[in-house]
Amino acid sequence: MSGRDPFDTSALQALGLAPALRLGELAALAEGGTIAIVQDGAGATAAMLRASTIVDLHAGHIGCQVLFTVIPGSVPQAVVMGVLRGGRDADTRPTVLHVDVDGQRCLVQAERQMVLRCGKASITLTQAGKVLIEGTHVLSRATGANRLQGGSVQLN
Repeated sequence: MSGRDPFDTSALQALGLAPALRLGELAALAEGGTIAIVQDGAGATAAMLRASTIVDLHAGHIGCQVLFTVIPGSVPQAVVMGVLRGGRDADTRPTVLHVDVDGQRCLVQAERQMVLRCGKASITLTQAGKVLIEGTHVLSRATGANRLQGGSVQLN
């Protein structure tokens, strides 16, 4: 064999050990880019899979098509094999959301502004350092001291 000859997988397939290659879309990265979240399928049948990766993935790959496989076993393991070239242009990719979850805390980062909204309530964080809390009713409760500090504090 020259190394370029096709690999005969018939023996592995007979044993049910030959994983099939599949196309999916890279939906997110977790744990510093070492874990990929891959969308397998589209529409109502789409599934999000947690996958290991053998290639370096970064935020620019989110939204790109990836080639992955699922290795059979008692606990099937998805593995991203690569990113397809010639997919979307960087300008058409979705805006990147940076999320870091380590079991102790969840850090979500945005470049310019972040808004958390539910119905008529919202919390907005801006790049300039402003924190805007809006709602029909706002309650601040503390078992210890509940302090307001600032260059000036204005009430009503």
